[in-house]
Amino acid sequence: MHEGYTMRDAKFWGMVISLGLASAYIFAVMYAFQPLLPILTQQFGISISYASTTMSIMTVGLIIGLLAIGFASDRYGREWFVKSAILIVAVPFVILPFVTDFAWVVVLRFVQGIALAGVIAVGLAYLGEEIHPKFRSTATALYISFNSIGGMLGRVLTGGLAEKHSWDFALYVLAATGIVIFIIVLIFLPKSRNFMPSEVSVAKDVKGFLVHLKNPKLVIIFGFGMVLQMTFTSVWTYLPFYLNAAPFNWSLHRISFIYLTYGFGIVGAPLAGFLASKMGLPIVRTIGVATLVIGVIITMIPSTTGIIVGMCVICLGFFVAHSLMASTVTMEATHHKGSASSLYLVSYYIGVAIGSSAFSPIWESYHWLGITLLAASLPIIYSAMTLLTRKAK
Repeated sequence: MHEGYTMRDAKFWGMVISLGLASAYIFAVMYAFQPLLPILTQQFGISISYASTTMSIMTVGLIIGLLAIGFASDRYGREWFVKSAILIVAVPFVILPFVTDFAWVVVLRFVQGIALAGVIAVGLAYLGEEIHPKFRSTATALYISFNSIGGMLGRVLTGGLAEKHSWDFALYVLAATGIVIFIIVLIFLPKSRNFMPSEVSVAKDVKGFLVHLKNPKLVIIFGFGMVLQMTFTSVWTYLPFYLNAAPFNWSLHRISFIYLTYGFGIVGAPLAGFLASKMGLPIVRTIGVATLVIGVIITMIPSTTGIIVGMCVICLGFFVAHSLMASTVTMEATHHKGSASSLYLVSYYIGVAIGSSAFSPIWESYHWLGITLLAASLPIIYSAMTLLTRKAK
């Protein structure tokens, strides 16, 4: 078995960059509809809750895909899932502009959600197998930085293009981008050299998949992933509605620029890896969670400065915490690493679904103050419960 690519190898960078671009595209697709929600409510004459299902139904499809593909990739390999996912995700963007019934928008987003898992379920496991152990943290941090780049560009570009041209045009740009990235991945993503397919029976493989749920440390991390994403997604989902209304009255184009605060997430993941090597992973992970909560509290200040500063702090804290949670999963899982990563991501995206749609009654009754109070409280409550549980043992 090959000991893995190091930073001196060209294929290290070929893997990290091509897999990173695939991930960036997937995350751009995932969050592309978030800034479009106000447009969807007007164009289709639907409620905010119904419009937000473009996020939650995509997440449901993603969760199904994560479970299926995470399991399958441990048996059949990684590469095919990455390459096919990009193409399958791009196709609906050609169809969506012709849809007149919003129900079909929801259906196509569900299909995209399942396909998105082809990259998300495989990426971390792929890096874990093919990169030299000494450089895995660096590769993981860079990979997650691409996640944040994709999430930022997906929101900024679709919001800006939809305002300047149309939402149809924005979707065509996403389709074309997918084709270009597919070609890059086809050329530069190295073939697996260290993948060892599972040769046990399906029943034993399923048992191995589920055994992670018996590991208390992993279960706590899975729960943290869900809670962090509930906080992060709820703030981002309802921010466009908050800024679009009085007293801000921002245009969609101006709102799209707020997503540039994601740049702090791009810095956050590599910074987390560096600080963790100096201060220890648990300490930096806790600092990340605390920073996220502080950022949410800052956005309660009813001013442009409060919003911008708060969102910068939120992105920095979230990506520090998330990158180290992901690293903890791969460190704690001694086998079926693809399955362990998938279970973490399933929890993570359950948080997306809850944060995007289940928070709508809070928005309708208590508006921004209600969203931010709940979002800031969740990580604090979960952390307290975790500490109390440990002390009880």
